[in-house]
Amino acid sequence: MKLEGCRICKNNKLKKILDLGEMPLANAFLDENQLDQEENFFPLRLVWCDSCNLLQIDEVVAPEILFKDYLYVSGTSEVLRKHFEELATDVINNYKLNDDSLVIDIASNDGTLLKEFKKLNTKVLGIEPATNIAKIAEENGIKTVNDFFSEDVGERVVKEIGQADAITATNVVAHINDLDDLLKGVSIILKDDGVFVIEVPYLVDLLEKTEFDTIYHEHLSYFAVCPLIKFFEKHNLNMIDVKRVSIHGGTIRIFVSKKGSKYTINENVNKLISLEEEMGLDKIVAYEQFAERVEKLKKDLVQLLQKLKSQNKIIIGYGAAAKGNTLLNYYNIGPDLIDFIADLNPMKHNKFTPGIHIPVHSPERIYEVKADYMLILAWNFADEIMKQQVKFKEMGGKFIIPVPEVKIK
Repeated sequence: MKLEGCRICKNNKLKKILDLGEMPLANAFLDENQLDQEENFFPLRLVWCDSCNLLQIDEVVAPEILFKDYLYVSGTSEVLRKHFEELATDVINNYKLNDDSLVIDIASNDGTLLKEFKKLNTKVLGIEPATNIAKIAEENGIKTVNDFFSEDVGERVVKEIGQADAITATNVVAHINDLDDLLKGVSIILKDDGVFVIEVPYLVDLLEKTEFDTIYHEHLSYFAVCPLIKFFEKHNLNMIDVKRVSIHGGTIRIFVSKKGSKYTINENVNKLISLEEEMGLDKIVAYEQFAERVEKLKKDLVQLLQKLKSQNKIIIGYGAAAKGNTLLNYYNIGPDLIDFIADLNPMKHNKFTPGIHIPVHSPERIYEVKADYMLILAWNFADEIMKQQVKFKEMGGKFIIPVPEVKIK
């Protein structure tokens, strides 16, 4: 479905920044018996609103297609688990939560974040649309509502359980097309002095580090502070604090409260407003320069892989991440260059990447083939992966990191 207007301000004259062409869904991994079947491809175009300055994609794939059966789980990454531990501690300490407090996590996945809140003795509830993932959360002891969050779901939760002292939404707000419905639901279930905590990849990092591969159909919006402030105000909400954190290549943790709450606005908000103004995020030139850098990255990586392959080097990938599928498809890097991709998530083993059809295997396969190079597709966890794969390094293997610049380690 083509977007009719900006998700925040409804401006219908959006400016094209980067056209990645027809792309498969980034998490639509295939079984071997599906390789000869026709895949679904959708346009993937990055556009910019010159009215509210929101960067977004203009193709909306139905969330039931994207999320009802999902292969991403939070719990496989040690870095992410530690990040969630820090997030839970931050929220509890700064907003004085206790064993009577209720924390609700929107798009709670396998319950990894809520387990950290539960360890600190708060009450918890997850809301997760993916049926297979919600089941994992329930098995992990996290009570979970298996549904897409909405105003209607918010009303149902309040009737059955009550209002929340804190609502969290990590790495999900960018996935939501109807942002008005999200904030209406949040306003219903959030207490008057409660806090809504959002984590979204930060537009500043996307542009500075040329993180183009974080653009895929699940990620509808690419947020900066300034557009969000205006949007929250429309729903009688205030951004009271914001922090930059390193997870996922650069993220902002945003704290939101209802207007009239006891919280004042932290100076951190004004600091990032100033940064965004200095970077010219209200002008199209910043985005045009980003698009030019993407093309240079493509040229650099493809030339490197082709050169190594001409020298009969064995190249594998690591991290069957959604971002990797954007990169592989846009760069047209297939099994002729990459033998296979290793990933810790057993749900992806023996499957094939969408569009480009590279097989995915367990990391144990790495040592069977004696690869020369490992392309780290999940570059946001590059340090963690390189520590895990010290044996590969000791065997003479080298790592290729594709973003923010192509380099060999």
